[in-house]
Amino acid sequence: MIQELEEALNAALTELKLEVPSGFRAKVAAAADLRFGDYQANTAMVLAKSLGMNPRQLATQLIESIDLGGVAEADIAGPGFINFRITKVAWCEKLAGLLGDDRLGVDLAQPAQNIVVDFSAPNVAKPMHVGHIRSTIIGESLARIAIFLGHKVVKDNHIGDWGTQFGMIIHGWKTVLDQEALESDPVAELLRVYRTVNGLCGESDDIRDICKMELVNLQSGDEANLEIWKRCVDLSKEGLQGIYDRLDVSFDYWYGESYYNDRLAPLVEGMLESGVARESDGAICVFFDDDEKLADKPTIVRKADGGFLYATTDLATIDFRVEEWDADQIWYVVGAPQQLHFQQIFTATRKRGLSPEMQHISFGSILGEDRKLMKTRSGDNVQLVDVLDEAVERASKVIAEKNPEMGDGERTKIAEIVGIGAVKFAELSQHRMTDYVFSWDRMLALQGDTAPYLQYSYVRVNSIFRKLEDGVKLDAGNLKITEVGEVNLARMIVRFGEVVPSLLDDFRPNLLANYLLELAKAFHSFFEACPVLKSEGETQNTRLVLCELTSRVLVKGLDLMGIQAPERM
Repeated sequence: MIQELEEALNAALTELKLEVPSGFRAKVAAAADLRFGDYQANTAMVLAKSLGMNPRQLATQLIESIDLGGVAEADIAGPGFINFRITKVAWCEKLAGLLGDDRLGVDLAQPAQNIVVDFSAPNVAKPMHVGHIRSTIIGESLARIAIFLGHKVVKDNHIGDWGTQFGMIIHGWKTVLDQEALESDPVAELLRVYRTVNGLCGESDDIRDICKMELVNLQSGDEANLEIWKRCVDLSKEGLQGIYDRLDVSFDYWYGESYYNDRLAPLVEGMLESGVARESDGAICVFFDDDEKLADKPTIVRKADGGFLYATTDLATIDFRVEEWDADQIWYVVGAPQQLHFQQIFTATRKRGLSPEMQHISFGSILGEDRKLMKTRSGDNVQLVDVLDEAVERASKVIAEKNPEMGDGERTKIAEIVGIGAVKFAELSQHRMTDYVFSWDRMLALQGDTAPYLQYSYVRVNSIFRKLEDGVKLDAGNLKITEVGEVNLARMIVRFGEVVPSLLDDFRPNLLANYLLELAKAFHSFFEACPVLKSEGETQNTRLVLCELTSRVLVKGLDLMGIQAPERM
């Protein structure tokens, strides 16, 4: 609808033969206040000064010249805003088109891009904790949105499977490992081993030296240590995959830090030869003399002792993604504290002559009820699996209270969908840079801005169709909107095609969450004001089409957020 109005408005500008600035295109946006219309344009306000005209005078000329083809009626508000009110006939035509459109009005992005999304990235031998929620859930949603918009997306889980912690884990594997515990809960046992040895290192220089030697042996290719390392990685991946399966999160590749080891030495040598890096006190560094923000913040790519750092691995990873996946864009869904690191990496990459569009999609923190970083009583990070289990258990209790006749099997299945959906929506409904308080009661409420409210809305829509004993055949050619509730719902349905393409502008899935909430509210208002089953003929057909499209948009919108919609609640 916005495109149609913009085309008509720009055609009017052309017809008036006004000397507008080169490249200027009139823009139309959804109206902030529906009392004045459905859409509005501030074109006259923007152009008036450069044209030496009064804004309201220019707006009047535009309205007199514009050909809206029956799609809308236009009027002027205030000093020169142009308001558009879509006609009821046009809403019907839009609904008819959407009924046969699998994409629900969402155009494919042009041009399509090759996008690598780097997200989640937990460390091997450590359980995922609450801090991984944001990267994992935001990254999966953004990847789904990009795929739906037609981009070719590679989802890469750049796990931390190399580094100093493995010296401790290997020593602990050889000395304090509990084989039975490893078999029953491998990630928990590997974490215990790491913590035990880490504590011993703090007490004994000898133990610390032994761990360093185990790490050197690993990096040198010692077969025994490599075998332990591979076993740790495999066990960790198995544990992580169980969580990803519950979250309905998937990856195309799990190329961790170790995957790029063979690239690091040649990378640094190449940077030295090209002058991108130079020696400083024995270390090899990249300096950013021509960048005001980074002038005093060089990054080290090889330590004086010959060791490599995260920066080195990240630069090698970018090379690989450009060479192997022809990446046009690389998105890093990583917390805000890593901002400086990515500024350095992106700038160093450009100094080396590579030009993928690189984005650090940062986010804030999850807080407990005390508004401090969410921790256990002992001060440890809250494990992600515990969060998911708690969410499902609480959802199960709510469902049992609402539907005591529901069988255990069905309740368990629905509780998993509702509980995990609630955790995801609590995350995705926030602006990603917002620090938010993790509240069980709020996120699992059937009313308010929650996933259960949206899921319940979907169930309520579908209950209408279940009550139609003879089924129904929807007729796109027999629509007639007459009531305010029908107009309001039609407006929200059509806006799905306007909202989705905007989500990647600033990587804000919360805009989709907000839209779905508005759609659900419009549906409930429609449902109360416009009887569906008691209506007949053309009216019932129109209202059933509105219900069907509401159902489809809710399912697709929730799916883009990685949230399922149950058939019952």
